[in-house]
Amino acid sequence: MNDGTALARCAWCEGSDLERSYHDREWGVPETGERALFELLTLEGAQAGLAWRIILAKRDGYRQAFAAFDPARIARFDTRRIDRLVADPSIVRHRGKVESVVANARALLALQRSGGSLAALIWSVVGGRPRQPGYRVPADVPARTAESDALAKLLARNGFRFVGSTTCQALMQAAGLTNDHMTGCHRHAEVAAMGSGEVMVVPPLVSSPRTRPTTRGATRSPSGTGRRRR
Repeated sequence: MNDGTALARCAWCEGSDLERSYHDREWGVPETGERALFELLTLEGAQAGLAWRIILAKRDGYRQAFAAFDPARIARFDTRRIDRLVADPSIVRHRGKVESVVANARALLALQRSGGSLAALIWSVVGGRPRQPGYRVPADVPARTAESDALAKLLARNGFRFVGSTTCQALMQAAGLTNDHMTGCHRHAEVAAMGSGEVMVVPPLVSSPRTRPTTRGATRSPSGTGRRRR
């Protein structure tokens, strides 16, 4: 996990300073803000098939290209705006992923108009309380769980795109729904303290699924890093 002199960190972040900084400051901190969650949903969807450091390097580009993740502004993007974004080297130039951001902004606005929120929907799968699985080694971390399966179905049912279960699991890790820092990581106890109680009260959108065993019966991360495709 480290060389004996540096802070103990999760293995997935040791590839670059950018990843270490993100790990130390943001990853796993419980997040309930609508725009912040929309940003994480966008970045996790963009990351599919790519290294996470690529997405982090393009994060500022995404914020500029997508109006600081203001869903009301993004929802008005037309075909010509999408065409320009597909040619923009500051983001991932994948038409399906770009179009999904616009579609997801519209889905988010529709959800809010119906009286719901992205935060309530996402946090409903853990009952508003972060999971504390206590993983010791990266091989223990699943690539998907019963909760991420439920979240993928909920998001898709509400019109969101690029929201497969492994993407949802990465979102849950990033947004603090599950504290997937290794127990030996210097951030594990800090993040656990942030999520020691109920983070938010959520309506009964879906019954919180039973947690699958952490050492058997769940799909493991193919990279063995403790982070989905990181």
